[in-house]
Amino acid sequence: MTRLILATRNAGKIAELRAILSAADLPYELVGADEFPEIPDVKETGVTFAENALLKAHALARATGLPALADDSGLCVDVLGGAPGIFSARWAGTHGDDRANLDLLLAQLSDIDAPHRTAHFYCAVALALPDGTERVAEGRLLGTLRHTPSGTGGFGYDPVLQPLDDTRTCAELTREEKNAISHRGNAFQALLPHLRELLG
Repeated sequence: MTRLILATRNAGKIAELRAILSAADLPYELVGADEFPEIPDVKETGVTFAENALLKAHALARATGLPALADDSGLCVDVLGGAPGIFSARWAGTHGDDRANLDLLLAQLSDIDAPHRTAHFYCAVALALPDGTERVAEGRLLGTLRHTPSGTGGFGYDPVLQPLDDTRTCAELTREEKNAISHRGNAFQALLPHLRELLG
């Protein structure tokens, strides 16, 4: 079984991507970067989601000798000109503080009426092989932002993004429902042909 390493220590992302690969019936063993604690985190110095995903994937492929997957994703709010964007995970100043990020965003949008609360989750996912070969795919999930969080599933901004044509937030969807429509799910679906092409 081909081992793939995912450039994250986020247990939620690892579980989500394992489910996507399993549903696609791909015989790959997905491991997280937490299995290689000696490898330092890669600084996300890119100015786009794709650049950051490629930086992480190439660094991990070189360090481990394994095919590496990395994604960079975030929430893009139309009335904020696409922000938080690549700064989504550290919008409130501390990387990975989901609650603080969510609270700050909601405060910034407190006087914005429903018709203008359009937003989308965006994901760029990169595959890098140890020989330098690379592929990138992207995905989006369009929706609107609630005024208050709802739901206990998912992570990040899931409790406030309500997908178009649904009455629930992403945090109220089952994992299977979310994977079927999510930005990350869409990006990985777009990457599957490249995985089959390069890894068999």
